[in-house]
Amino acid sequence: CCVLAARAALGGGPAGAEAAAEEEKLIREEKLIRVLVLLPQDDAYLFSLGRVRPAIEYAVRSLRESGAGLPPGYAFQLTYEDSACGNRALFSLVDMVALQRRRPDLLLGPVCEYAAAPVARLAAHWDVPMLSAGALAAGFGAKGGEYSHLTRVAPAYAKMGEMLLALFRHHQWSRATLLYSDSNPERSCYFAMEGVHVVFQEEAFHMAVHSFDESSRHLDLDDVVRALQTGERVVIMCASGDTIRNIMLAAHRQGMTNGDYAFFNIELFNSSSYGNGSWRRGDKHDLEAKKAYSYLQTVTLLRTVKPEFEKFSLEVKSSVQKQGLHEDDYVNMFVEGFHDAILLYALALQEVLKFGFSKKDGEKIVQQTRNRTYEGIAGQVSIDANGDRYGDFSVIGMTDPEAGTQEV
Repeated sequence: CCVLAARAALGGGPAGAEAAAEEEKLIREEKLIRVLVLLPQDDAYLFSLGRVRPAIEYAVRSLRESGAGLPPGYAFQLTYEDSACGNRALFSLVDMVALQRRRPDLLLGPVCEYAAAPVARLAAHWDVPMLSAGALAAGFGAKGGEYSHLTRVAPAYAKMGEMLLALFRHHQWSRATLLYSDSNPERSCYFAMEGVHVVFQEEAFHMAVHSFDESSRHLDLDDVVRALQTGERVVIMCASGDTIRNIMLAAHRQGMTNGDYAFFNIELFNSSSYGNGSWRRGDKHDLEAKKAYSYLQTVTLLRTVKPEFEKFSLEVKSSVQKQGLHEDDYVNMFVEGFHDAILLYALALQEVLKFGFSKKDGEKIVQQTRNRTYEGIAGQVSIDANGDRYGDFSVIGMTDPEAGTQEV
């Protein structure tokens, strides 16, 4: 009663106006979602800020224009920092908190495993949700402790391992050779093969493992292929598209493409940087490569194309080209994933607010990102109970050896 009387008495004076303004400021603050995006500035990465930022802003704009994506009055404030695919990601997060004296409400990224690990630990400690289309290594699957606040919106490498396991069970195979390139700083093929290795190890499969540096001037792929002949007859490979082609040419020359061996190529990230699975290069080796590829099957992510995806792709392409980037494909797994991460967070936040919690209840928001299926930019997205996206994979093989046609 007394408080109400005091408010009424002050209502017309300067103190009342100041109190009302302060209250309005607090309400605005409560509805402003501060997002810290941690991705590399360097466009050598498929998930650079220049490539991913247009997708994130497309998602934010779509939510705002639909009027149904976020609760009334809520808005995103996006801050982009260069993760440099290393410790700078952690330093950017700490600096933001130290300088602004407030924590972000949402972390997007990092992608690189070595950058993501310390950020994920701090996110758990500070109760900040972390959504990433990266951090795909097997170690991030343990969500019980230090990675509790991480939700992965792209399929982890272990999900690909599970798909390959189903394929092996179908053929009643239990032995494999894992062959991969370990040359780039983010070690994508190493971590991809680790995911396969972890899944196969749980089934007590026998594995021979070979790695090589495809950037080395001294690399002799004939030697690499000769080493395969002492291993298993089912070979799972991960390297750039050109290197895979050269391996298959070497295998063909050494008589390994006669049905005695089965070759699988893991094509990462739906990106032309890792090849499109094609044997054709328009060179003198095309005919030989076509024959060799009749014994190769490519494992890749299945992409569902819908009308909205086409619009999204064109907008992303236009934005990226304005930055001077010109390439074969402008939308890959990371670009799609970070777009879908914004949608997932908005859905989770709505659920949390219904139960009387706020944007600061990070653990509650993380829980609402799990066991959830929703519509992403390229099709349906399903997140499991562990906060990992289910993977829809396809296996592409040669269906017409004469024409060299490859189909799912």
